[in-house]
Amino acid sequence: MNPLTNQQYLQIIEFCKELFEQKNQDYGTSWRILRLPSVTDQIFIKAKRIRSIQEKKTQKIEDSMASEFVGIINYCAIALIQCQLSNNSTINLLVEEIMPIYQKVIHENLELLQQKNHDYDEAWREMRVSSITDIILMKLLRVKQIEDNLGNTLVSEGVEANYQDMLNYSVFALILLDFHLKN
Repeated sequence: MNPLTNQQYLQIIEFCKELFEQKNQDYGTSWRILRLPSVTDQIFIKAKRIRSIQEKKTQKIEDSMASEFVGIINYCAIALIQCQLSNNSTINLLVEEIMPIYQKVIHENLELLQQKNHDYDEAWREMRVSSITDIILMKLLRVKQIEDNLGNTLVSEGVEANYQDMLNYSVFALILLDFHLKN
């Protein structure tokens, strides 16, 4: 993988990780109460807001598109953590317990990114951020359909692969938005 991409990815993820950790210190792991479809809907809300801002070219709430992509990254991480903890009904986990799982999920995503980036030769660098938003929305609709089918698919990847792709596409969007230079 391009060393610059690796560096940019890690910078963005470090920002997201710090925010995730701070929010878990503020709120605890209250998000553990969410069922996976509810996490999917949280991501959907963020992606729809991004698309709305892109189409209207204006916004009334100050939160930036970049902050919404950060939210998508962390909600995708939450979804992947929920998948890993599906047999653990404990809602209240300590930050010290949850952060290693967050790190594991992010590390797995980085490995996937490196593999796909090799094969696709960083084609995402020539994409429009609006196209990335549309792809995230499409993947969300796929996840919703898989959830409605109780996780059953005939030939498609499951929800976890889609969460991983949405996480990585959100990182790509932030790189294209030069997010790493502003924080």
